[in-house]
Amino acid sequence: MKKVVFYAFLLFVFSLQAQTEPKYESVGDLVEVTYFYKDGTVREKGFFKNKKLEGTWLSFDERGNKTAIAHYKNGKKIGKWFLWHKDGLREVNYKNNMVASVQNWREETKIAIK
Repeated sequence: MKKVVFYAFLLFVFSLQAQTEPKYESVGDLVEVTYFYKDGTVREKGFFKNKKLEGTWLSFDERGNKTAIAHYKNGKKIGKWFLWHKDGLREVNYKNNMVASVQNWREETKIAIK
């Protein structure tokens, strides 16, 4: 009986550790990567192309709430990024890998993000 409990415990521990390792998946010419918190929940998810950040990246807090939407092209920051924080939402617009504008939205402001 002690052996069964011991092996069940080992299996549980190894399954938790496996969930914290990044997950890589080939999608055409991109590599999708998912990073995890220690408890196995998703921390960040996005793509690489030629070892550079590419496309849309999503970040989450430990409870699974979205904390950021970011966009990259050939490793450079582009377009509108959205960053959620305790006071509301920050919209940062990137042009030529540099901040072009910043807009802060308070919770009472209504916007729709797909």
